[in-house]
Amino acid sequence: MLRPGNSARSSQLRTVFLDRDGVLNEKMPEGQYVRSWDDFHLLASVPQAIAQLNQRGLRIIVVSNQRGIALNLYTAANVHTIHSRFQDLLASHGAHIDAFYICPHDMGQCNCRKPMSGMFEKAVADFPDISVASSVVIGDSFSDMEFGARLGMETILIESAPEHQPPGNEKARALAGHRFPSLAEAVGALLNRNSEVA
Repeated sequence: MLRPGNSARSSQLRTVFLDRDGVLNEKMPEGQYVRSWDDFHLLASVPQAIAQLNQRGLRIIVVSNQRGIALNLYTAANVHTIHSRFQDLLASHGAHIDAFYICPHDMGQCNCRKPMSGMFEKAVADFPDISVASSVVIGDSFSDMEFGARLGMETILIESAPEHQPPGNEKARALAGHRFPSLAEAVGALLNRNSEVA
């Protein structure tokens, strides 16, 4: 069970930041990228988990590094199309994402590629009531955990099957506040705790 502790809050959760690949959809093998909707394979129970967050009035924001754009493997328009079709799929389950933010840059070129804070700052500009104390980040990699830790945000690691785990997984496990095998289980624990501190 997820309880308030060193890396958790005692205040009410309001915003959930989600990584994309490896949390919402299957992660491609290392060095490969989701280039089109045909490559976007949703993980089990993701629409239901997002619908649960929506039903509790929580804001859901996707923050995703998209280095493949900088490598000219696909375009920002391709990513937008994927996200639009994903929203359509979620709508059929009574669910939605409130905002998507992507970093289209290569390593070392910007302040928005996780673990840098640029995508969080863009989200705060669009949703000024966002605060670190009432937010959590859920991701599957060390950069996701570092992104949250640098901001002082609660962190949850989604641990995929060993063959799909990204490089740096041991560091991610060490840095994560909590670990779950799926988004659905992480959401269940978060909502149970949120009810307790309401």
